Amino acid sequence: MCQPGQVTKTPVCVLGLGLIGGSLMRAAVAADREVFGYNRSVEGAQAARFDGFAATTDLTEALQWAADRDALIVLAVPMPAVSLLLGHIKDVAPDCPLTDVISVKSAVLDEVRKAGLLDRYVGGHPMAGTAHSGWSAGDARLFTGAPWVLGVDEHVDAHVWAQVMDLALDCRAVVVPAKSDEHDAAAASISHLPHLLAEALAVTAGEVPLAFALAAGSFRDGTRVAATAPDLVRAMCEANADQLLPALDRALELLNQARASLAEKTSVAELVEDGHAARVRYDSFSRPQIVTIAIGEENWREELAAAGRAGGVIRSALPSLGSRG
Repeated sequence: MCQPGQVTKTPVCVLGLGLIGGSLMRAAVAADREVFGYNRSVEGAQAARFDGFAATTDLTEALQWAADRDALIVLAVPMPAVSLLLGHIKDVAPDCPLTDVISVKSAVLDEVRKAGLLDRYVGGHPMAGTAHSGWSAGDARLFTGAPWVLGVDEHVDAHVWAQVMDLALDCRAVVVPAKSDEHDAAAASISHLPHLLAEALAVTAGEVPLAFALAAGSFRDGTRVAATAPDLVRAMCEANADQLLPALDRALELLNQARASLAEKTSVAELVEDGHAARVRYDSFSRPQIVTIAIGEENWREELAAAGRAGGVIRSALPSLGSRG
C-alpha cells in the first residue's frame, strides 16, 4: 500500500461505471492512477473501453486485478447490488482496502459488517451528480469543489482512511469527515427529501392543463432531480427510510401549517420568512479548512467528526501519525 505523499498512488478498482463510478474512473485516470473498472452491462463496459479505459463485465477478473495490486476497491452501484458484490469481494479480494460512493452510509456499513470486511472499509459519498445516468453521463470534473463525505466511525483504520482521502482529493473534491448516522440524517434533508418534493411538484403541475405550457425557471429548478431514473431514487430513499421519515414528517408539518395559515389568515408569511432566512444562512455558511488533525493520533476520528459537523473541510492531505517533522 502507498502512504500519503508518496509518488506511487494506490491503484483503483471501480465496481459500477454509471454517472458516479464512470466520473470517478475518469478523474482517477486524469490524476495518473492505474484504474480498472467493472460494469454489469456489456454496453457500459464496451463504452468505457471505446473511450480508452480498462473495463470488463467479468467481476472475478476485476477483483483479481485488485487483489494482485492491493488496489482500493470502490463500490459504485445501487444499494440493492451491494450485498452480492461484497460476497464476491470476500471470496476474491478480502484484503483490499474498500470504500463506496453510495448515498446512504449506515445501510452500507451494515452490509460490510455482515460480509466480514469492516476492518478494510471506509464509507464515502461524493455530494455531486446530475439527473443523467450511465457511462456516457460521466465527467472527470464532476467532483471538482464538491463535498466528499468520508466516514469516521469507530472501526475505521487510519491507513485505509488516508488512502480514500487521497483518492477524493485526487478527484478535486473537498473531504468532509462525518459519522455514518449523521451523514444519513443530513442526506435525508438535503438530498433524499428534495427528490420526493421534486416528484410531488412534477406530479402536481402535470395535473394542471396549462402548467407545462407556462413552466419556466422555478419549475425547472424545483423539479430537476425528478428527471433522475426512478430506480435510483427509490434505492437511495428506501435505503435511508429511518432518517428520511422524520425529515418528510417535518416538511409535511411545515406545509400543513402554511396551508392552515393561508386558509385562516390568507398568509404564508411564517414559512416564507423562515425559509428565506435558512437559505441566507446557507449562502453565508463558511467552510474552514481542517489542517491541525493528524490521521491516527489519539481521538482523531472524534476530532474529525466534530470538525466536519462545524463545516470544516479537508482541501489538502492531512498528515498521518508519525509523519510530522
